[in-house]
Amino acid sequence: MAEAAALDPPLPGEDVKPFTPEKAKEIVMSLQRPAVFCNMVFDWPALHWNAKYLSEVLDGKKIQFRMGMKKRDTAPQFETKCSYVEATLEEFLAWTCGQPTCVSRPFSCYDFSKYWTYADYKYIAMIFEDKTEIFKDIMWSDFGFPGRNGKESTLWIGSAGANTPCHLDSYGCNLVLQIQGRKRWHLFPPSNTTFLYPTRIPYEESSIFSKVNVVNPDLKHYPQFRKAQAHVVTLNPGQVLFVPRHWWHYVESIDPITVSINSWIELVKATSHEINLQYLNGALSAYLEYQKVTVSEDRDPSTHDTEKVSSHKRRKIEINTKPEDCKSWTHEAGFTVVKAKKLEKIPFGVHLIPVLPQSQEASSVGAGAVESDSRDLLSENEEGHFGKLRCSGKQSVMNNDCETLADQTDADSTANSSQMAISTNDLLDCLVNPQVINLVTGLLLEREREIDI
Repeated sequence: MAEAAALDPPLPGEDVKPFTPEKAKEIVMSLQRPAVFCNMVFDWPALHWNAKYLSEVLDGKKIQFRMGMKKRDTAPQFETKCSYVEATLEEFLAWTCGQPTCVSRPFSCYDFSKYWTYADYKYIAMIFEDKTEIFKDIMWSDFGFPGRNGKESTLWIGSAGANTPCHLDSYGCNLVLQIQGRKRWHLFPPSNTTFLYPTRIPYEESSIFSKVNVVNPDLKHYPQFRKAQAHVVTLNPGQVLFVPRHWWHYVESIDPITVSINSWIELVKATSHEINLQYLNGALSAYLEYQKVTVSEDRDPSTHDTEKVSSHKRRKIEINTKPEDCKSWTHEAGFTVVKAKKLEKIPFGVHLIPVLPQSQEASSVGAGAVESDSRDLLSENEEGHFGKLRCSGKQSVMNNDCETLADQTDADSTANSSQMAISTNDLLDCLVNPQVINLVTGLLLEREREIDI
């Protein structure tokens, strides 16, 4: 890849992005499996953010790098077991190029052939605190999140082999823009949690890690990992990966230098105590009203069979309504009711490529999407430029396959639901759901009535 790639000017008819911000947000909020967005960021100034450019912008400012061994151990290299150095990006570049130790002094104790380094989790708002104008180079508003830019983003700069052990983030979903080099992602659905032997490590309150080195597993100690189903994708410059909430992921740099940017998107907005009390009061009122109707039906034999059955069916529908299928909340009969709307089929194609399970990589649909080479995505005439990406034939997904892939997505989101682990965040999300409050209130009142009787 060229060190300073110039953006290709949009060709006639190619300056329109495949998805509007509203449509992109709808996709992000409804997708239940990882997918790669193509041709959505060709005009982002952040595509210039290769390591050399960032070195010039930071102008000698030191950042922290994590050092790890280039070895295929069966144990993950957790961050608490790594060493750290403070260095400039200029020194980092000198080290990756094999220049004398006098130029790459902080890395002089680490043989480049045996070690990798990673400047990870670098909050852009902090490292560019005196250059806030640079925040505008990142435009997550194109994905339907107005006002979100570099201030709410994180920077990752690594050498070949740099990796993050397999883990899941306990908050939101993730959008990741690849800028320089390639990274390989190994992703596992939440239903695989028990197969990944989750654990906590010190100082990581927001993430849950796997005890398994997913690229070199110790199956003797972790035999259940055989049941895990990896979704693997190589993310190329100019592509944006969507990682759904609570999906496990192991990420590794596969080129000499990689640069990427991500932003975690909050999916649930906190509600105030007053609003939660309103929900609770509404649920109480609704349940008491239901009790009155039930008593009335019991006293009138002519309506007992038909109306009570109808009431039972109505309650069953309300109970079985899933929050993730909801489009809006409305107030009826004094309490909050879910208005369900079936999600439209996800528009998979050359601009939105699903990350399929490894067992499906050999299939004709999407096989090229998971392990395509970065050169396939560059302009045929300007291979060194990656401003305007063109998805190759290897990535093509035929239109008549879109529904099939969407059906697979639906199936993936519901499969093994009984085995899915429930996190603290899931429980909290559940507790503030008006439907759940309604049901819990009903149970409490039932208990009180039984006590009174």
